[in-house]
Formats: sequence, C-alpha cells, structure tokens
Amino acid sequence: MWPESSEQQQPLRTGLTTGTCATACCVAAAHLLLGQASNTRVSVTLPATRKGQEHKIVELDIFNLEHADQLAHAATIKDAGDDPDVTHGATVWVNLGLTTQTGIQFRAGPGVGTVTRAGLMLDIGEPAINPVPRQMIHTNLQALAQQYDYAGGFEVQIGINNGEQLALKTMNGRLGILGGLSVLGTSGIVRPFSCSAWIASIHQGLDVALANGCDHVAAATGNASEAYVQQRYQLQEMQLIEMGDFAGAVLKHLKKSPIAKLSVCAGFGKLTKLANGHMDLHSSRSSIDFDQLASLAAKLGASHQLQTQIRQANTALQALQLCQADHIDLVSAVCQAALQQAQAVAPANVAIEVIAVDRQGQWLGQAA
Repeated sequence: MWPESSEQQQPLRTGLTTGTCATACCVAAAHLLLGQASNTRVSVTLPATRKGQEHKIVELDIFNLEHADQLAHAATIKDAGDDPDVTHGATVWVNLGLTTQTGIQFRAGPGVGTVTRAGLMLDIGEPAINPVPRQMIHTNLQALAQQYDYAGGFEVQIGINNGEQLALKTMNGRLGILGGLSVLGTSGIVRPFSCSAWIASIHQGLDVALANGCDHVAAATGNASEAYVQQRYQLQEMQLIEMGDFAGAVLKHLKKSPIAKLSVCAGFGKLTKLANGHMDLHSSRSSIDFDQLASLAAKLGASHQLQTQIRQANTALQALQLCQADHIDLVSAVCQAALQQAQAVAPANVAIEVIAVDRQGQWLGQAA
C-alpha cells in the first residue's frame, strides 16, 4: 500500500556536483600534504553564480585518506540529493601530488573520460573536467597554498569508481567523451529535477556538431523518433541530439551554434505542445491544449460536432484519430504551428523542419 501523502510536502533536497566532490577531495589531500592534517570533513568554497553574490561554503565527509611522499589520496561519496543523477552514490576520488612547477595539471583517472572531439569547452586529449570544476579546484587549492605558505604547484588526478560503466547511461559517447564520465558543475549545487546535465549535453551536442562541420542535425524526443530521422537522412551519431522534452534548450542554443539545418522529430502529442508555444514538453510542465487543436481542425473544415469531440478528447492521439476518420489533416496543421513557434525562437539563418511520427516511429506528417 502506498503511504498516505502528508498535506505539506517536504521540499526536495539539493545535492552536490561531481566537481564539488572532487574539490573536497583536493582540499582534504592538500591539508594532508601541506599541513599533515587528516581532516575527515572539509569545507569547500563554491563559485559565485551571480556578480556580487557571496561565495557559499559547503562541507563534505572524506574517507580513504592516505599519504605517501609527495602524494595524497582522498575520496568522498557523491550525494545528488533528490535529483535522479546517474552518479548519485558514486565514489569520487583524487590523487593529489605536489610539483615544482606552479599551477595545476589535471589528469583523468579511471572512470573519468577524455575529450576526443572538437567543439567542447576543452581541447582534444584533455580530461573531461569542465572549466568550472577546474576553477573551483584552483580557487580552493590556492587558498590552502597561501595558508601553508606553499609556492609550488599541484597535479590533480580525478577518478570515479565504476565511471566507465556509468558513462554508458549518459550522452558522453555521442559527444566524443570516451572512457568515463565528465566532472561537471556550474554552481557546485545539484538542483533536484533541474535536468541541468541533460540540457548541458544538448548544448554540447550542438557545439560539437558545428565544430566538426555538420550542416544538419536532428533533435528527437525519443528512441522511435530518433530512429526514424536517423534512417531517413542517414545521419551520423554526431548529428543526433537527444532533445527529450527540452525543445527550448535546442532552439535557443542555435543562436550560439547556428547549424544550417535542424530537423525536429517528435511524437504527435509532444508537437501539439510545441505548437502551442511550450518549450518544455514534459507532462508535468506543459499540457495539451485541446481548444487549440479544435481551432486548427476548424480551419481545415472540421464540423462543429468534430470540434466538440476534439475538445472532449482524453489524449492527443484520440483527437488525431477523430480527425483522421473525418479526413482532416490535423498532423500537418500541428507541424506547421510547431514550425512557426520554433522559427520564432531560433535564428533566421537556421532552416527548420518539423516531423511527426507515431509510437512505432512511422511517419505521420511534416512541415518545413
């Protein structure tokens, strides 16, 4: 039996990014190397996300503290809060070394990927440790170097246990990040269900496609739609964007990465939402406007009876089937309305087409 839901729901718990975890390990290892202090709980200064904002400080538990010569090891468990993060519960660890050369050298340990394609924020061959985590580590280590009057540099190797297997559940392979996960984070904090990692992967996918000379990409909402558009145009993996429900993330980022042609391929229900101006197509954040569908059908000659039936429909599929039975091409009208909404957001120099497919990945209609 499901538990009774309380009248006052508890707020969702925030978590910490992989970058914050790696920074905490660096801090603990630096205390051990520079001050011979075995701290099993350390403080990390997070980046300010807005100008004038104070830097937030968080604390993390550390384990497996080890020290040998000029090298220290520290680990922590990632807590992503209530976010369904693939790395929640993973062990993030760091080997920190002291160097005579100033600055910080980053290395990918087991479970952390390596960049193999242009278009990402890092050079080819670099460990997939994103710029903000790098800066977090630099800021926190620099503060400790001043505290301990240390003038040398650091070598930072970051690893994630089981990271290579966990990476198979992410878009890293498609982005050209091979061998493991990325060390991510922009604020240091994981906001539950913000889907920031997914949206970042969408942006990176567009950046990679543009940097590698792709003039056509396809953004699909699911497996069936992606399979259809990939086969239709014989697209390479690099040209496929796992859009999911985040149409706005794709369309808005085209201003930064203007690909010549974008194919948006989705199920009919999702496209009815885009046709109504929704940029987030998830059922919890947008709904199907049956009045709009009835209005579109009316422009195609639908009877008053059919319009009433559409307004009373339970699903977009039911509305579609009602129109099909009356030979009303609702699919094309929805695709055209969705296209107009997409064109209003994306830059004018991007040619957009919208394709509707059914749940089996069969073509229903399109507009361009």
